[in-house]
Amino acid sequence: MAILKTYAHLYGDNLDKLIPLLTELTGAGPDVRVTLHEVEIAAIGDFLVFGGSEQAIAALPPATATVIVSALEDVSPVLEAHGAEIIAGDADGPVGPYVYARHPDGSVVEYLQPSPEVKARILG
Repeated sequence: MAILKTYAHLYGDNLDKLIPLLTELTGAGPDVRVTLHEVEIAAIGDFLVFGGSEQAIAALPPATATVIVSALEDVSPVLEAHGAEIIAGDADGPVGPYVYARHPDGSVVEYLQPSPEVKARILG
């Protein structure tokens, strides 16, 4: 397993308000833009931006980052060997399979193996 990319999470009520600032700061537009339940999500540079109502965002696991990995099946054993707990996922999402893990320090991180199409878009 290799870590291919890491995204910091940003949250707001309207994705269209967040994208122009991040586009100017990073020099690139969204690589990916999807809707999950009632939350819009865009990947811009090293940011994963979530837009939606407080209620919709609160329904998501409280992750601070998304880590893009080459092989998701190799992640869970490493996490669990170091005291992390899988709290959500082990499921397919709109861009690929994922898990959410609570690390021993309490932080929550999403681990995602992108589909080949998404991988090409985010990694060039």
